[in-house]
Amino acid sequence: MLNVRMWGRAIRVIPRLSREEWGRLDFVSRWLVATRSAVLFMTLVSSSLGGLLALRSGQGRAWLWALTTLGLLLAHATNNLINDLTDHLTGADRDNSFRAQYGPHPIEHGLMSKAQLIGYAAVTGALALAIGVFLAWHGGMPVVWLLASGVFFVLFYTYPLKYFGMGELAVLAVWGPLMVGGTYLTTTGSWSWDAAIASLPYALSASTVIFGKHIDKLASDEAKRIRTLPVLIGERAARSIAVAMLLLQYALVGLLVYRGIVGPVVLCVLLALPRCVRVVQAYLSPRPAAPPPEMPAGIWPLWFVALAFWHARLFGMLLIGGLIADTVLHRLHIPG
Repeated sequence: MLNVRMWGRAIRVIPRLSREEWGRLDFVSRWLVATRSAVLFMTLVSSSLGGLLALRSGQGRAWLWALTTLGLLLAHATNNLINDLTDHLTGADRDNSFRAQYGPHPIEHGLMSKAQLIGYAAVTGALALAIGVFLAWHGGMPVVWLLASGVFFVLFYTYPLKYFGMGELAVLAVWGPLMVGGTYLTTTGSWSWDAAIASLPYALSASTVIFGKHIDKLASDEAKRIRTLPVLIGERAARSIAVAMLLLQYALVGLLVYRGIVGPVVLCVLLALPRCVRVVQAYLSPRPAAPPPEMPAGIWPLWFVALAFWHARLFGMLLIGGLIADTVLHRLHIPG
C-alpha cells in the first residue's frame, strides 16, 4: 500500500526508522529514504535557478528544463546511494558512525543487502544517464562535456575527492556553475557566463552545508583518515571559512544586482539575514559536546550542517521567489 504521508516526510527530513517500520514501507518510500531525498532540495534550487535565468533570457524551453531537472535529481540520488555503498565497503560507516546516527543507513542498519543497494543505484543511475545521453544528443558537444563532468562527480565524489580535501570544492562547482550554468545550457542551447556567475550565491549556500557536515564529523573522519578540508585545516579555520561563505552569499547577490544580471527584486534574499545571523553566531563557537537544551529532538548529532541547511533552505526559496518576480518584470519590460 502506498504511503503518501511517508513520501512527504522523507522529502522534508531524513526519517529515523526501525527495521519493522522499514519493512512496512512501499517501494517509493524506501527509495526516498535510501536516497536521502530531503537533501535533493538543493539540486532542485540550482536547476530552478538555471531554468529561470533561461526563461528570463527568452530562450528557455520548459520541457528541456523539466527533463534536465529530473536527470539532475536522479544523479544526486545516485550519488547518495554510491556514497553509502562506498563508505560501507571502506569501513567509514561502520561501528555506529556519524552517518549511521543521523539517519537510516541502508546497509549498516540491515535495511538492505549490498546487492539491493547496488540495484537501487544501478537503476537510478541508468535513468539519470539515459536522460543525460538524450540531452547530449539534443544539445551537441557542449552538453556531452557537461554530461561527462556530471558522471565524474557522481562516481568519484565519495572516493577519492572527499578523501583528499576536494569534496567541498566539488560541491561548489557542481551546485553552482555546472548545475545552474548547465541547466541554462541544456534549456537554451547556449552557455551563459552570466548564468554561471549568478550561480555563485547558491553554490556557496550548498557549500556551507557540506562544510557543516564535515565539521560535525571532523573527529570521526580524522580517525578514519578521511581528509576532508575541515580535517586538513582544523575546526576553527573551517568554521571561519563557513562564516565567510554565509556572508559572501549576500554580497554576491548585491553584486549581481549592481551588474544588472538580475533585478533589484532579487534582494528579497535579505529577508533571510536574521536566520543567517543566528547561524553565524553558532559557527563562531566550537561544536557543543552535547545537544543544546533548545535544540529540537531528532536532529543531533547534526549541528553545524543542520544550521547551514536551515539557512540554505530559506535562502534558496527566497532566491527562487525573487528570480521568478524578476523574470516576470523583465519579460514585461517593467523596471524591478
